[in-house]
Amino acid sequence: MATDLYIPPQAKPLLDQWCGDGLTRHWPSEPRDKLWFGFDPEQDEELRHRYGALVDEALAGGLADWADSPLGRLALVLLLDQLPRNLFRRQARAFAGDARAQALTHAAVASGEDERLAVVARVFLYMPLVHAESLPLQDEAVRCFERLREQAPAFCHATLDENLRYARLHRDIVARFGRFPHRNDALGRKSTAEELAFLKDGPRFGQ
Repeated sequence: MATDLYIPPQAKPLLDQWCGDGLTRHWPSEPRDKLWFGFDPEQDEELRHRYGALVDEALAGGLADWADSPLGRLALVLLLDQLPRNLFRRQARAFAGDARAQALTHAAVASGEDERLAVVARVFLYMPLVHAESLPLQDEAVRCFERLREQAPAFCHATLDENLRYARLHRDIVARFGRFPHRNDALGRKSTAEELAFLKDGPRFGQ
């Protein structure tokens, strides 16, 4: 875990809000599941107010220099992968940053940069792979979470078991359909009969 990594000044408020004290102790001491995984219009609006301009800049290809440091890269990944899912729920724009986020994550993993980060940072650095409509990237996501589980301190294991379960669930959906059926409406894609049956009870992951 690196506690002395450079953080771009504009990125610090986002990292503080998203990770709390987790960047220095591996996992936040205060629960953050509502922020990370909740479906709350008021929370979405607050995130839009605070970070909407940065999200727009990142989706337009900006803030490339943030990737020059591990925590800057993490913040850029959050702007591209996590925040659009809050700001643009059930819209195509929710997924507009996915390809760039996946490339940033893949580069960090390939260089070993990810292993310099705290557990909570690595969880969200790997999320673009979990969100990928690509079976090779899904397989990489599962490998990343398996490795993180092996390397993490014991107090993080129960949480990471859940992360790994969800990574495998995402991988299984892409293995079955080649894509995520819950995105079809937002992306203007026609669902197959099998996908429609799946969507009656299948997960939508907040979308």
